[in-house]
Amino acid sequence: MLNYSIFADNKDVTEQFSKYSKVVGAIFVAMGLLGIFFPAIMSLTSALFIGWLMLFSAFLVAFQTWKVNKKDWWGWLKALMFLIVGVLIFINPLTGVVALGILFTAYFLVDSFINFSLAFSIKPNSMWWIALLNGILSLAIGIYFFIAIADPLKTLWLVGIFVGISLFFDGVMLWSLGSAADKKA
Repeated sequence: MLNYSIFADNKDVTEQFSKYSKVVGAIFVAMGLLGIFFPAIMSLTSALFIGWLMLFSAFLVAFQTWKVNKKDWWGWLKALMFLIVGVLIFINPLTGVVALGILFTAYFLVDSFINFSLAFSIKPNSMWWIALLNGILSLAIGIYFFIAIADPLKTLWLVGIFVGISLFFDGVMLWSLGSAADKKA
């Protein structure tokens, strides 16, 4: 059951939340579907987005180092590393996609361990098997990603699919929360 205490005193906040959650949810669902149906484009878009973040980070770190301590060579080195990684992603975005595949591999393997731990710690609970199943699925996805990163084209497909699925379900969740808040108003 959702806690709507933040909406209890202010009907305007509830209406704003409902309206914008539905709009953002619909956009996320659309982006998610695009990622699911065009995974290569979503993968490259994700890698290029990370590249832009690296370039922006390089600028910010360099600016901060220049303003605070121009002799801080660690700050300059950090800015240079952000710049190099960002430029490399733009030169060869497929390498950025493979890097995202490696991060996804690590995430799913750690997530499986956490879910196995959770499942066995709540085992008397009648729903412990859901955490176990989630752990098994995360382990399978992590192993599949581990095998797939040897083939950049397979990684290109997988990263786009998983980013698309994530955006789709985030959108469904936001739309549902907005609809539930609408009923509460």
